[in-house]
Amino acid sequence: MRGGGRAAGGHAVPDVLSAPLRVRFDYTRSVGPTIGNFLTNLRARKLVGVRGSDGRVLVPPPEYDPVTAEPLTEFVDVADTGTVESWTWVREPLPGQPFDRPFAWALIRLDGADTALLHAVDVATPDDIQTGQRVTVRWAAETTGSIHDIACFVPGEKSGAPAEVAADGDPITVITTPVDLSYNHTASPQETVYLRGLAEGKLLGGRTDAAGKVYFPPRGANPTDGRPTDEVVELPDHGTVTTFCIVNVPFLGQRIKPPYVAAYVLLDGADIPVLHLVLGCEASEVRMGMRVEAVWKPREEWGFGLENVDHFRPTGEPDAEYDTYKHHL
Repeated sequence: MRGGGRAAGGHAVPDVLSAPLRVRFDYTRSVGPTIGNFLTNLRARKLVGVRGSDGRVLVPPPEYDPVTAEPLTEFVDVADTGTVESWTWVREPLPGQPFDRPFAWALIRLDGADTALLHAVDVATPDDIQTGQRVTVRWAAETTGSIHDIACFVPGEKSGAPAEVAADGDPITVITTPVDLSYNHTASPQETVYLRGLAEGKLLGGRTDAAGKVYFPPRGANPTDGRPTDEVVELPDHGTVTTFCIVNVPFLGQRIKPPYVAAYVLLDGADIPVLHLVLGCEASEVRMGMRVEAVWKPREEWGFGLENVDHFRPTGEPDAEYDTYKHHL
C-alpha cells in the first residue's frame, strides 16, 4: 500500500511504502528446576507454588525470591480452585488465544496461594463473571507439561481433576513456544527511497549533507545530531568485508547448508557496513578486508527489499588495507 497527503502548513508529504509483515518461529528454552517442577506437575494435573522468604506461596513459582533474590526451593501444593481477583472481557479473540469466541482473561488466586495466576475463564457473557467469583480448572484432555495443560477456568467450586493421576515421563526440562507476530510496517520517507531503489536495482544510502556520513540502509535521522538524512547517495554494489561469522550450527528454517559466512560488508562510499551472506568460495577463505561484489537475483524476482541481492562473492581484487575500514568495524 502507499499513503500520502499534506502536513500542517501545506507541505506535501511524500508517498511512503507500507506492507503487512509476519514473523514466525519456534522459541526453545531450558526451564530450570523451578519452572520445570511446575510444568512437570501440570502434566500430572497438579498445581504447585513455592514459598518465599516472607512466607507467601507464589504461583506461578519464580526461581528467585522477590524480596531477597535467593533461590527458592520449598514447593507447596495448591488447589485447582480459586477466586477471581480481577478480569477483563475479550469481545474479539485474536488468533492463538484459548477460544475463537468471546471469553474473559482473569487474575485468579488459587486456594493456598498468595499471588494470582493469569488465565482464561470460559464464560458466555461479561455478566457471567465478577470479582470474587469462585472458579476451577478445566484440564486439557491430554497434558504435555505446559501452561496449556490448564485448558481454562470455569465457574464453580468442584475440581475437575481425577482423584489420582500417574506422573509418567521424565521431568520437563525444555519447552518450545511458537512465536507469531503480525504487524503493519510503514517505511519512513528515507527508507521508502531506499526500498524503491532496490526495486530498480540500485543501492541508495542517505546522509545529511556533503560532509556527513553515508548510511546504508539510510536512517531517518543522523544519530549524532538528529538531522534527517535526506541527501540520497547511490552506491556501487562492490565493497569490503569488515567482520564476519562462519555459521556451523544447523537450525530450523535454515536455507543454506553450513558452513557458510554471514559478513558485514562496507560498500564503497558508505560509512556503515551492512550484514549479508558471502558465498562463492569456501567459508574458510573469507577474511577481513576481502573485496566482494553483489550477486543479484534475476530481475523478475526483485521486490522491495535487500533480498534482491542474493549474496556477495569475492571479486578477486587485492584485499583492502586495514586502515581503509578500521573505523567501520
